[in-house]
Amino acid sequence: MRVLFVSPYLAQEPLGVMYLSGALKAAGHDTKMIFVPDPDLEDKLREYDPGIVCYSFTTGMQTTTVGLNQKIKSILPNIKAIGGGAHVTVVPEFIHEEGIDAICRGEGEAAMVDFANAVEAGGDLTKIPNIWFKDETGKVHQNEPRALVPDIEVFGWCDREIVYDAADFYKNSERKVIKTDRGCPMNCSFCFHHAWKKKVYNVTNNEYVRRRTVDHVIQEALRIKEKYPLTFVHFLDDIFNINNKWLAEFAERWPKEVGLPFDAILMANMVSEKHIKLLKEAGCVYARIAFEAANDHMRNAVMKKNTTRAQLIRAAGFIKQYGIRLGSLNMMGGPGTSIEDDIETVKLNIECNVDHPLASLLQPYPMTDINDMTREMGLATDTWEEFPSLFNRTTSIALPNRHYFENLHKWFPVVVRHPSLMPVMRKAIKVKWLSKAYLVMYMLYSEWLVTEQNRLYYKAAGKSGIKTFAPIDFTHRVITKGTIRLFTTIFGRNAQKVGMRSLKMSLNDERVMNHMED
Repeated sequence: MRVLFVSPYLAQEPLGVMYLSGALKAAGHDTKMIFVPDPDLEDKLREYDPGIVCYSFTTGMQTTTVGLNQKIKSILPNIKAIGGGAHVTVVPEFIHEEGIDAICRGEGEAAMVDFANAVEAGGDLTKIPNIWFKDETGKVHQNEPRALVPDIEVFGWCDREIVYDAADFYKNSERKVIKTDRGCPMNCSFCFHHAWKKKVYNVTNNEYVRRRTVDHVIQEALRIKEKYPLTFVHFLDDIFNINNKWLAEFAERWPKEVGLPFDAILMANMVSEKHIKLLKEAGCVYARIAFEAANDHMRNAVMKKNTTRAQLIRAAGFIKQYGIRLGSLNMMGGPGTSIEDDIETVKLNIECNVDHPLASLLQPYPMTDINDMTREMGLATDTWEEFPSLFNRTTSIALPNRHYFENLHKWFPVVVRHPSLMPVMRKAIKVKWLSKAYLVMYMLYSEWLVTEQNRLYYKAAGKSGIKTFAPIDFTHRVITKGTIRLFTTIFGRNAQKVGMRSLKMSLNDERVMNHMED
């Protein structure tokens, strides 16, 4: 069975699709990926002639996905369309959308293999665990989720070939993404993990949080290094320092067997000086911790982070002490917050001397506790169709003077790094008509921060040459990743017609272009 994955370009390679493709290939199926927009979409569809088309997406992209699927089905009317990923897992009603035949809730490796087997053999599609299927009469068969796989190493290594063959952008990048675990033990109110853990699977932390061995992770890195450009690694784990024994083994073996610099996300209330010392010895040059909010009530009662301000400052201090680039993760515009509360978060980042401040606008994703909270407060978006496709552009929470928070978000990294601009920022965020100019400033400054980060990687890897020169690297990043988004932001989405004649306005909306990486 030929199985096609279709996706817009994302900031980094989609690991979920890679794992699904690996499972399908191991079961004897053929897989291919197409990134959109693609002016040759119709020709590629007819040439590959798949039996199944798959979409994996987050809330905010569902309308685009439906439109894209209608376009594909107009070309291949007999194809089976299945949606998966974060959105359909918590909003399974997506299956009622026109043209959608099935959805996969939760982890999909085994379910997708069963689904592909059944489609190929003309078998029963109505009884596959994790799969909801809509039959010819329109009846939806809702199946329970299958048990989580305790040992995630049985999935093997993800199939990077499917993505790298589809887009040189990902293949040629010297920064590759690796994830060593699945699940998270925390109950952050804004994150999908607590929803999946409690409301989809109803399991304990011990069942939900699973991690690969250090040996398996190292072997994956070596496999990538052997076949593709690889100068540094981005570990996508929610909490890299979750297990002391694992971290100690990793710190001993990684520099000897792989020897590449990397970055990781740490949980502040778990950070010890020993952790940071081990990470430094292993080759970590950039570590991020989740500040989220300076206000204790917002951070702990609303966001449920279970961290104290003292723990945040202490963890940040250790990272700076050992010469690791300090990154922070922050949330603007939480329910019940004030603009002064969020400015206090800016000040906390300044106090900790954060090198790489990252901020999001809090979004009440479906089935999360924060969604329940915003609905009770009368602040939530009415429909998922109104939900923003990008979490770092606008907020869907109906806050008073909403543009204050959206503008503060755009000023956030600039003011953290240049505190003298605080008085200017206080006045500037009130000016609504300058919001697009602030967005451009934010996008460009975010790219500069990544350029600074790259300089650390190049230095750690002993690389030199003209492409490592900061202005060259910055210019290259802006041109290759930002041009289309920049023009569509300034001049409107009609600019997206360039280079995508075959797709044009057949999509339900035009939110298909890549956003710049923060």
